[in-house]
Amino acid sequence: MLNVVTWTVDPILLDYKGMTIGWYGVFFAVGLVLFGPAIMDKIWRREQLPERWLTSLFYYIIIATIVGARLGHCLFYQPEYYLANPVEILKVWEGGLASHGGVIGIIIAVYFYSKKVSHRSMLWTFDRLCVPTGLVAGMIRLGNLMNHEIYGHPTDLPWGFRYIENIGAWRAGAEPIFSLPSHPTQIYEALCYFAIFGICMWMYWRTNARKHVGLIFGVFMTLTFLARFFIEFLKNDQVAFEATMTLNMGQWLSVPFVIAGIAAIWYSFANKKPADGRIL
Repeated sequence: MLNVVTWTVDPILLDYKGMTIGWYGVFFAVGLVLFGPAIMDKIWRREQLPERWLTSLFYYIIIATIVGARLGHCLFYQPEYYLANPVEILKVWEGGLASHGGVIGIIIAVYFYSKKVSHRSMLWTFDRLCVPTGLVAGMIRLGNLMNHEIYGHPTDLPWGFRYIENIGAWRAGAEPIFSLPSHPTQIYEALCYFAIFGICMWMYWRTNARKHVGLIFGVFMTLTFLARFFIEFLKNDQVAFEATMTLNMGQWLSVPFVIAGIAAIWYSFANKKPADGRIL
């Protein structure tokens, strides 16, 4: 057998008297609730912005991310089932979140945040919000790794992973059923997102990119969804209907975000509005 990684990590970190805490939830929370806000706080302090703006933004983003990601999964990947069983949409704890839906939710939230709270342009807000987002996205993909999910096609490369396919039965005491050695696409994506996080941090802290409204946002969107688009070629289909598609759902959903990113980069240099993003 090839020198591959046999991945036997238990997705559940804590299981005590019926209460379970999964690694996915821990990574999600650490990224979204700890690391993200900590970096945003440094940005806010640097620019001496009102603290209440940051507090409001935190709640807008938390709610939008969870609601958007859940609705995105239900409506993009299994619409027939969830429209026929709408109560099932509420069962977030059973899994099923889509990053594209989360992004759409955040876009809607930032629209209302910009109108009601900051009175700065949406792009101004996105430029700052995108700085820690790559880190958060990478943490979430590591959560997928811990869950033995969203991995790729079989591979003969030496870093292929064998995942447990019968996680529930295995945790109940059954022998594990392993996948063929497969591309660890969660790690591929996480590494891309961590690199994009580094680029955005460098742009904000070491260059004058923040003065070009929309530039950091444009770079983030373009790089993130280009990475997602190409890594999708290595992934297994998430739902059966994708088998008949030339490009899968994740790729089709990535295309408009790449276009939006390129448009934002162009706009950032063509725009002559104040660099602080004030809505005049």
